[in-house]
Amino acid sequence: MTGSKKFAALALILLLLVCAQGLWAGGGQSKPTVQEISFLTWNLPHYEDAIMGWVADFEAEFPNAKAKWIDRKGSELPTYFQTQLAAGTAPDIIEIQSVLWYEYADKGVLMPLTPYLNKERAIKDRFTPSFFEAASRFGDDYFLLPTYTPSSLLFMNKPMFAAAGLSGAPETMEQMLSYAEKLTSGQNSGFVTLNFDWLYWPLFRANGVEILSADKSKAAFNTPAAVTVLKNLTRLTKSGAIPGVAWTGRWAEPNGAFGAGGIGMHHAHTPALNSFMSQSEWANNDTVGIDTFPGGWSVPNYHGAGIVSTTKQADLAWEFIKIMTNDKWAENLVRVLGPLSGNAAADRAVINDAAFAQENPLIVKMFETQLSPKLKLTGLTNIAQDAQVK
Repeated sequence: MTGSKKFAALALILLLLVCAQGLWAGGGQSKPTVQEISFLTWNLPHYEDAIMGWVADFEAEFPNAKAKWIDRKGSELPTYFQTQLAAGTAPDIIEIQSVLWYEYADKGVLMPLTPYLNKERAIKDRFTPSFFEAASRFGDDYFLLPTYTPSSLLFMNKPMFAAAGLSGAPETMEQMLSYAEKLTSGQNSGFVTLNFDWLYWPLFRANGVEILSADKSKAAFNTPAAVTVLKNLTRLTKSGAIPGVAWTGRWAEPNGAFGAGGIGMHHAHTPALNSFMSQSEWANNDTVGIDTFPGGWSVPNYHGAGIVSTTKQADLAWEFIKIMTNDKWAENLVRVLGPLSGNAAADRAVINDAAFAQENPLIVKMFETQLSPKLKLTGLTNIAQDAQVK
């Protein structure tokens, strides 16, 4: 055998040995490719422990998958998301608040979840129907799974009510205006509202003022009733019954004003309870009253998780948002973050927990009020032009 043939034979033997070693080491199979998904959340750095729990559960169930967490403040998230979309690097999942997602759904940025829900009816059934419809539906499709579901209620300063000879929440807008005047004296004011996420809308809806016409083709709020509402609010603001912070503040300022103890009624989303109580010397389980706004009208600020249509891992993204919203993590969210989750079993598990109720009677009262059948949602246009309307 010539030298060149010997060399070729030796090279062939070495190649066969290397291939055989690879087959023995891998059992005859190539190493599985790790699939990575990313998810973007709305200002949840304080919930890191639970979010890492979502990731751990997901990666345990799908060993060849990884999940990457991205978080942005509410003031930064929409711009960040749009930038990532334009760059072709959008996350696979977005967790977003209110109805900012209407436009995303209309433009095809979000993937309809309806086909997944039709295959797995139990996923839809885990949610309280009213929460699910409001947080998820746009047109004929569903686009999000609810993650948490705060809505607006009326908080009352019971000592001020007692001093003014009042008891119970006002049942009509006219009665609320009367209460606001009776609660006003000296430096005390009768009513404040968050100027946040269109929270002033119940003040109009309680007077029969609609946002849009029935076919959603034109505005419906330029009416004598709307003018009356504005005149009454102007009159009460000038008299001091409504402090200016109701219109110049947003979140911290009205909450701080109510927490200071000199305002009789506060119209706010449910997370405001912890906000104003944490900075108050008067507010406790006996001194704070909670009820629906007159007429039961409430503005939701629901959060939900949806799948971005540019994802290449739609099935894995679906599995991840199922884990985010399952009974285990939904109950954890209620206990740790404080709002209802929208998951009916998880919410009821907390409400029916005797130890939790004994320690947090106001929170349970708030949850029960939010679940009351007399609560009615407003401020939902269900049109892509929602932001322009507002």
